[in-house]
Formats: sequence, structure tokens, C-alpha cells
Amino acid sequence: MTGLDVSLRVADRVEAGFTARGGEVLAVIGPNGAGKSTLVRALAGLLPAEGHARLGGVDLLRVPARDRAVGLVFQGQFLFPHLTALANVAFGPRARGTARRQADADARAWLERFGIGDLADRKPGQLSGGQAQRVAIARALATRPRLLLLDEPLTGLDVKVAMALRIELGRHLASYDGVTLLVTHDAIDALTIADRVLVLDEGRVAQLGTPAEVSQRPRTEHVARLVGLNVVRHGDKLMAFTPEAVVVTLQEPVGSPRHRWHGQVVDVSPHGDAVRLLVHAPHEPAQPDLIADVTPAAATEMSLVPGRDVWLSVKATAVRSYDSTGP
Repeated sequence: MTGLDVSLRVADRVEAGFTARGGEVLAVIGPNGAGKSTLVRALAGLLPAEGHARLGGVDLLRVPARDRAVGLVFQGQFLFPHLTALANVAFGPRARGTARRQADADARAWLERFGIGDLADRKPGQLSGGQAQRVAIARALATRPRLLLLDEPLTGLDVKVAMALRIELGRHLASYDGVTLLVTHDAIDALTIADRVLVLDEGRVAQLGTPAEVSQRPRTEHVARLVGLNVVRHGDKLMAFTPEAVVVTLQEPVGSPRHRWHGQVVDVSPHGDAVRLLVHAPHEPAQPDLIADVTPAAATEMSLVPGRDVWLSVKATAVRSYDSTGP
């Protein structure tokens, strides 16, 4: 099984180092502009980078893009519009010297594997978004890459289509012995498909761990929001707590010791059976916005609308504290 050892820099946009084992799916998450797609494009050879990216002992950064054993899938598919689904998938193997009959047979097998064998003769313009993305993934895998780069492959798809494709993709990746980097903005992908999660923030690695470690002890506000938690920093300590644990009042709370914040409601939206509030604390500039869930009855009774001053409090027993560094 081929492993990946990366330590690279792309101008002043990304500086990241990490390793991944053969057969491992590494989810890459972070806010917009964090450098996720830049990292993927550098590994694919679409952007110049310094450092190294060793795949099975071969430094990809020293190899032309066309000769890298890499499969790449973008959000927008980028299929050849004039070719059929079958020809799109067969293109890579044929470009590498595989005879046409064998390449077509392999391509048909990949389409069958993703449940779209009956669409082999259709061109991209005749496919739905989900069908086209299945073709794009099959095309990337048909070359039998040692590194598979998936740049938000499920973004923009209908929810049901994305869920079905997520299951199919997860099933295949479970038996794939290469390294997979999955760029995603969806916590479901990171928590259900990935073996580990790499968090990028401002072009740097902010956290690397299993889905459970990252979701239970997030070190960035973006990841906390992604998994539905609040995170507050106190020096070298981080405190995490759920929106359900937050008590919302119009007056400063009194009584048992608890953490408290004063702020203004900036957004109100339905969230399942609850109403979710986004609250900004203008007098605490270092404090990220907090989220709190209340019942619809409480939201009505307290007139919780944008601009409303509120107090938020959390009992100490509902807070998980951990170091801002470490696993």
C-alpha cells in the first residue's frame, strides 16, 4: 500500500505538512479561502509548489502533471462534452497506451460499478448532475491512480442524489488501497467517509485527527460550526458546548456559577423542532459568535428577533474543556 508524505508551500497561500497511509481517506476541511483547493491543485500539478509530496517514494512535485499517478475530480465534473460517458472514462487509460477494446471494457465496468452502465452512450449534456459526477469519479478511478483527489465532488447536487453518491463513494473507497484526499464543506462527508480529518485555516494545518477527535475537540470556529458546537477560547484552553446547553434570558442570570455572555441576536432560523439563534457579543471582540437553541414558544415569549439584547449562560457541567494544542 502506497503512503503519502507531504510538506509543501504554494507561494503565500498554503504551507502544509502531513502524512496519509495507503487505503486512508483524509478529509480536508476549512473555511472559504483556507487553501483546500490550492493544496489539491498543487498535488495534481496544476499549481507550482515548493517542498515535497512523496507518493510511494516518488516526489510528485518533481514529476510533470501528466505523469503523476493521480486521479482528480472537481465539483463541476469537467467532462469532455463531445465524448460519450464511456469515451470519457476510457480516455485516461487510452492516453496511457491501453488498447481501445480493453480501455472500453474497463470503462464499461467502472460505469456499471457506479450504477450507470446503461448511460454509456450518452454525452454529458444528456446526463443529470448526479449522473455526470458518477462519470467523473469513474473517469478518475479508471486510470488506477495511487492518489485520488476529490475537490468537493458532492457540492451542488440534490440532497438525495448526494446521499446516494456518498454511499457509493464510501463503499468504493473502503476497498481502494491508494490515498484519498476529500475536500469537503459537509460534516457528513468528514464524519462518515473519512478515516482522518485535516483542518486548514489561513493556509496552515490547524488540526489533524480522527473524525471523533476533531468533532469532539474542534480547535477552530469553522469546525465547531460544522459539527454544531460552540467553542470559546480562554488562553491555552478551549471550551466546547452544544447549542442546546445554552440558556437564553433577557436579564443577567444569577444563581449557580456559570459561564455567561451578553450580546445581540443577529440571526434567527428554524432548526428541527427548535429555533436557532446566532448571537454576537459586540463588547468582546475576541469572542466568536455563539449559537443557542430555544423552543418556538420561548422565542415568541421573549421576542427573539435580530437586534434583541440577550444574555447567554451555560452551566460549568455542560462545558468540555481541553488544551488548544495536542491531539
